[in-house]
Amino acid sequence: MSELQRILVTGALGQIGSELTVALREVYGGENVVATDIRECTDADIAECGPFELLDILDTARLGELVEHYNVDAVVHMAAILSATGEKNPDLCWKVNIEGSLNVLRLAREMNLERVLIPSSIAAFGPETPRENTPQETVLRPRTMYGVTKVAGELLADYYWNKWNVDVRGLRYPGIISAKTMPGGGTTDYAVEIFYKAVSENSYTCFVKPETRLPMMYMPDCLKATIDLLRAPVDGLEHHGDFNVGSMSFTAGELAAAIQRRVPGFEVRFEPDYRQAIADSWPSSVDDSAARREWGWEPDYDLESMTDDMLDRLK
Repeated sequence: MSELQRILVTGALGQIGSELTVALREVYGGENVVATDIRECTDADIAECGPFELLDILDTARLGELVEHYNVDAVVHMAAILSATGEKNPDLCWKVNIEGSLNVLRLAREMNLERVLIPSSIAAFGPETPRENTPQETVLRPRTMYGVTKVAGELLADYYWNKWNVDVRGLRYPGIISAKTMPGGGTTDYAVEIFYKAVSENSYTCFVKPETRLPMMYMPDCLKATIDLLRAPVDGLEHHGDFNVGSMSFTAGELAAAIQRRVPGFEVRFEPDYRQAIADSWPSSVDDSAARREWGWEPDYDLESMTDDMLDRLK
């Protein structure tokens, strides 16, 4: 398998995309990673270190033009409407997430791209899924439109692999915690917001119950997992678009307590809203043995080391 030469990232200004673009440029070189997004770039780290292009992922012609112009051989497709926002506008969520992914997959097939990565999410699971140590192969009956699009995306990835040998890969992201970029409408946003509020206001109102336990991952591990899967030899992959990836699982109360041990006087109130029902339908932990076996996945951070690093960065 040859090493990738030039990568296009959609949704490059999002919570994960903004840091993933920088990390990919460190691996492949600034000029070899084309950042794209539907909005103008105000992120100096992205604008000054490589090409940036405006792209609406629903604009098939524009996508094809950029792939051809930059001689792209892989697409990392991060553009998506997330869970909480998707429940407010399910039609838009379906349109962006499904049609956008199909645009990327069709182009990959037509232009013989070397590789595509389309993330999935723990939102693909639902109330009937085993909540503890959720298996790699399990019931996928989500109750959110975002989750529905992620299940469909996983199936499309496998379809394009099995029918046309398009090398599509994906991993089921847990909640992602970042010190650089605020989240963009997800159900696990509280796990990021709480750090910012601890530093700026010394108080936070959390929108899920203190006993709510969900799988989480610190951004450095998210970047590591994404790039490791992107670069893994295809011969070793038994799965393709649906890898469970675990790192840590904790309750909202445990996260609050970890911060309170480090930030004197930090006050947390718990006032659950509509996102509580979404969180209750997701796993509390996942079995990621397939990712560990097939491409060597192993996280570096746990709750304590992540909390230390987040607060150091934000302060």
